[in-house]
Amino acid sequence: MVNRTYPEFSSHYPLLLTTFMKRPVKVYPNEIGVVYRNHITGKYYRFTWLEWYKRTCRLANALKTLKIKPGGPFKPGDRIATMALNTHRHLEIYYAAPCSGAMLHPINVRLSQDHIIFTIKHAEDKILFFDDSLLPLVEGIYDKIKDTIKKFVYMSDKSGLPDTKIQNLYEYEELLKEESDVFEWPHLSEDNYATLCYTTGTTGLPKGSMFTHRAIYLLIIHGLAYGVFSNDPSRVYLGENAIPMIITPLFHIHAWGAPFYHVFMALRIVLPGTFTVEGFCELVQTEKVTSVAVVPTILALLLEYKDLDKYDLSSLVSVAVGGGALPLGLKTKIEKKIPGFTASSGYGMTETAPTTVAAFVKKYMKGWSKEKLDEVRVKTGLPYPGLEVDVVDENGKPIPHDNNALGQIVIRGPWVMEKYYKNPEKTAAVWYDGWFHTGDMAKIDEEDFLVIADRMSDIIRSGAEMVPTVLLENLIAMADFVLEATVVGVPDEVWGEKTMAIMKLVPNSNKKEEDLIEFLKTEGVDKGKITNWMLPKLVVIVNEIPRTSVGKFNKIEIRKNLDEFLSKAKDIKTN
Repeated sequence: MVNRTYPEFSSHYPLLLTTFMKRPVKVYPNEIGVVYRNHITGKYYRFTWLEWYKRTCRLANALKTLKIKPGGPFKPGDRIATMALNTHRHLEIYYAAPCSGAMLHPINVRLSQDHIIFTIKHAEDKILFFDDSLLPLVEGIYDKIKDTIKKFVYMSDKSGLPDTKIQNLYEYEELLKEESDVFEWPHLSEDNYATLCYTTGTTGLPKGSMFTHRAIYLLIIHGLAYGVFSNDPSRVYLGENAIPMIITPLFHIHAWGAPFYHVFMALRIVLPGTFTVEGFCELVQTEKVTSVAVVPTILALLLEYKDLDKYDLSSLVSVAVGGGALPLGLKTKIEKKIPGFTASSGYGMTETAPTTVAAFVKKYMKGWSKEKLDEVRVKTGLPYPGLEVDVVDENGKPIPHDNNALGQIVIRGPWVMEKYYKNPEKTAAVWYDGWFHTGDMAKIDEEDFLVIADRMSDIIRSGAEMVPTVLLENLIAMADFVLEATVVGVPDEVWGEKTMAIMKLVPNSNKKEEDLIEFLKTEGVDKGKITNWMLPKLVVIVNEIPRTSVGKFNKIEIRKNLDEFLSKAKDIKTN
């Protein structure tokens, strides 16, 4: 008698996104799992987990009909591009594409047209799924991508195809109608590539980061574990009763993992199409949203929204902030405006899928005052379990944990990008000495918390000293008259560079440039947080601060238009 074993179904069982997709339909098939609100019409669409799953199966069958080819271990399958907002259809593609063996390529529709065209051609996308609201954008680049994209799929709440020059155009809902709602999901290798995410191209052409099923699976599992480890006394743990709204665009680094976390946990997911302040408030009130993840910009927009008090936002208890440092001043202001609302920070990047570090309250800190705990919550935090994260000097040696020395963040672990797609030169520039080099500068304090200081390219070098701009930005945000602010270096004949602060005031404020310097002297210099030479030499008050496609302060754009800002700047004597 021959003993037969099946290691591929036990010790070698693959870690696949299919596992995440199957859980809610098995546990809660008839519960509403996905709520989508069309941000233009205001119409709501609700789907049970079973309905959503069957639609995803139909889509997987449609991909097969469209002759999409799956890949193999570390061999990319056909790339499926999306130009879409946060809708139920986009969420369906998030699973149908990678779980059938293809590779999902969500395109950042806020990039320049040249960069969008570059990513499509570089990725060699075979199919492009796009929303009706983005039809003009697709038509605008069509002539430059039509030789790459073989088929286009139009997604809309309205039936019928538009009158357009786009050829080989299919209608999403009609594709689904023609297919079976049963699909035999393939037994893929966990080393199949699931997604291809491009950087925003702020330092050159966008670079493509590839992630396997295994990488994303381990990111999500370790992220959930990190939440279980939490000792934060302000945390309201709702488990499967949480109702998250996905604000982070699904085209931006897996929406910080939200489509995977929330589906696996079988939460009721609220999709707003795109963010508007009014739409955000309405959805929180109507759907009793409990948690969101946002960039700091959104908190600033909420603060200045004049009708905020008209909405019941009391259900919202958890806010994760990424895409930029969370200033303590901004956190304090928004939590005062929305009682019960607790914001905490985190850090990641496209190449790390993205989350690597998050705010964390250690168990011996639970009895600390709220003010002291808030200082902990705005620190970048501790590494996710399962990752190695360090900060090293220019010689690759770990810096002292003294909250003073500066170094570059280096990372390694199971969900850190292995290599850039078709770009060995850029890969070699970031992967060496056994570490992925992020290009971000940080300090480590005595409690071993990592504190982001700056991008290497943004640090101001004044004389023999370095000024970390994030430190100044966080301190400026503490002023009650400042809504948001950024800091950049400008050329100086004597010191090489000098510091310029650009700030947007809260509504109806009459404060002047000198008031900011007085605030920094009192709250910064006098309290030992900064030195006198760190004070901005120039201050500019603006109506809006330029931002990137993902909501970060666009310092490259500011430098390109430096003469315009300098013409408005006030030279402040600080000595």
